[in-house]
Amino acid sequence: MQRDTHMNVEHFIPDASALRVWRKSSYSGGNNGECLEVSDGHAIGVPVRDSKDPHGPALVFGVAAWASFVNALR
Repeated sequence: MQRDTHMNVEHFIPDASALRVWRKSSYSGGNNGECLEVSDGHAIGVPVRDSKDPHGPALVFGVAAWASFVNALR
């Protein structure tokens, strides 16, 4: 996948289950609702996936783009 400059997506991982450690936001409900999970500590950036589809794809955002997104939410 080529870089999408609109979303600052660096990579696309077709099966994100290969990344072992995922975490949900502390703001996520416990009712299996619509949640995103992130995986920390990767040199390629910040992988993000849908928690309901652990074997599905993940988008990998650049570290600066992800930090900007998280800061905007605060």
